[in-house]
Amino acid sequence: MIWVVLASILGGTLLLAGIPKLRDRDGLLTVVKGYRLLPAPAERAVAATLPFVEVVVGALLILGIGGRWPAVAAALLFTAFTTGLTVNLARGRRDLDCGCFAFGTHEVPQIGWFHAARAASFTVAALVLALAGSVSVTVPERLAAVAGGLLVVLAVLAVAQIRSVVHVGRRPVDDYLSAASIRLRATSTVSRYGS
Repeated sequence: MIWVVLASILGGTLLLAGIPKLRDRDGLLTVVKGYRLLPAPAERAVAATLPFVEVVVGALLILGIGGRWPAVAAALLFTAFTTGLTVNLARGRRDLDCGCFAFGTHEVPQIGWFHAARAASFTVAALVLALAGSVSVTVPERLAAVAGGLLVVLAVLAVAQIRSVVHVGRRPVDDYLSAASIRLRATSTVSRYGS
């Protein structure tokens, strides 16, 4: 059953990553170009096919269709993601949009070693799943495992959504007070030199 949960988590992750990319193909092309790893025709090909591959592989993993091949495909995808992130981090290029899930957000895009480690851990999980091969489970076990895996993915999505609203360590109140701060400085300058 652990294999089915792992497949559901990996599949859900790929679905969560692929579906937003289907809606913003131009944004995805911008992200792919930003990594500066591929020639222009390959960048366009990756941007055109990656969302579909992520969604199909994710669905196959969740549904348990295709034996070990969806896990192998997921391992290849996550290896490519890990490589792209690691190469750019080694080059000192952190000012990139990860392109992972909700890319192109209003936040300043910036990759870090956390992104590379996350992609590498997904690679290892997919390889473990591929080496485990096909596991026969009953329909109720599969449904329970899929539900559990999807709950984990939904929890991660909920945390990401909360993080987009609550900015830990930042003071969003400054945004509201900046106009008042400017007026206060202007007033204090006038009172100091004016009368």
